[in-house]
Amino acid sequence: MYRPKTTLEQWRILQAVVDHGGYAKAADYLNKSQSSLNHAVAKLQNLLDVQLLEVKGRKAFLTPAGEVMLRRSRNLTDNVEALEALAVNINQAWEPEITLAIDLAFDKRLLYPALEEFLPECRGSRLTMIDTVLTGTDDAITQHKVDLAIAHQIPKGFLGEPFAEVTFVAVCHPQHPITHIPSPIDPDALSRHLQLVIKDTSNQPKENSGWLKSENRWTVSQFSTAIDLLLRKVGFCWLPEYLVAEHITSGRLQLLNINGSTHKRYTSFLIIPQPDNIGPSSQLLADLILQHRSISLAPDTKD
Repeated sequence: MYRPKTTLEQWRILQAVVDHGGYAKAADYLNKSQSSLNHAVAKLQNLLDVQLLEVKGRKAFLTPAGEVMLRRSRNLTDNVEALEALAVNINQAWEPEITLAIDLAFDKRLLYPALEEFLPECRGSRLTMIDTVLTGTDDAITQHKVDLAIAHQIPKGFLGEPFAEVTFVAVCHPQHPITHIPSPIDPDALSRHLQLVIKDTSNQPKENSGWLKSENRWTVSQFSTAIDLLLRKVGFCWLPEYLVAEHITSGRLQLLNINGSTHKRYTSFLIIPQPDNIGPSSQLLADLILQHRSISLAPDTKD
């Protein structure tokens, strides 16, 4: 029978040292002494006869071999955490708390019918809804921080059910200088004006979506702040159409006809990060949300 040379604790310590950029910060995070972390990583490397880390100055860096081993170790520790969480759900008929991540651009009014039906059936489960943006939503899913998530893209390795759609439009104040640019507006001309963008909630945001060509950008954390600034003739912004429809109708904001992109439409997906470990209360909420989906699904095709 095979007996592992290494322990989960050693791999978790290695992950912490890498994630926090060194032994000192990792020790604070784990509430352990720095010497114990040094000893654990050194023992891990000796047991494997592989150098995983090299220290340069005050920071520890992964070796090429360490990168491979670390990536595999994350799968190992994640699987153990999922296994232990499954045991909790088996012993606990109904989970006491559900966390739902919702991309900030999503129209939460679409959730209210499902929540109204969920309340009398939830058996006291507490529901926490958190707003996330862009890769912050991805983090909530991939790091298993939430039980359910509504996102506009599905991270690699996960599945999602289409639930609704959200349309983004570019807008500014009717008296903003942008409105004097001949329509359709050339993106290069647009890039010379201030763009308002919404802050990514990830700790390590990646600018891999949206139009971010303008070098002159202000970042805000809420759509309401962006709208307030637009109404004061400050900048332009891509915003969910449902949030600015009344302002456009009243003439307080103006749609921008941009060459090559008059609007953007995204599908909202309901994602269950850990479908094998989902509790009955979370599953009930997921089912109710999908019962109220507003997107039309194409019928199945048969040969």
